[in-house]
Amino acid sequence: MTTQDVATDFVALLKDGKHEQAAAAYNADDIASYENMPGPMAECQGKQAVKGKGEWWVANHEVHEFTTEGPYLNGDQFAVHFYFDVTVKESGERRKMHEIGLYTVKDGKIVEERFFY
Repeated sequence: MTTQDVATDFVALLKDGKHEQAAAAYNADDIASYENMPGPMAECQGKQAVKGKGEWWVANHEVHEFTTEGPYLNGDQFAVHFYFDVTVKESGERRKMHEIGLYTVKDGKIVEERFFY
């Protein structure tokens, strides 16, 4: 699959709310994930660790709105714009945020994801 194919299919699944399916289908076994925050979720290595990070996020946030725009391609990378309106369950704080995900593709799989916010 080309980067265009991966990006198009991956983002279509995200837009349909099928986040787990998108990750299962397109994340490489050795994917690296980098967040723009300190703490244990700042850097994850491997498909299972990234899955665990996603499960933690879902368990700790009430989602009011989630939108996805893109993909925006450049070579072996693509970017996705995310908008979140969530309440942090622990604090009750409601947050609205924009985030850019930058994905790198190799051999038809996402080998790296970086998030900017």
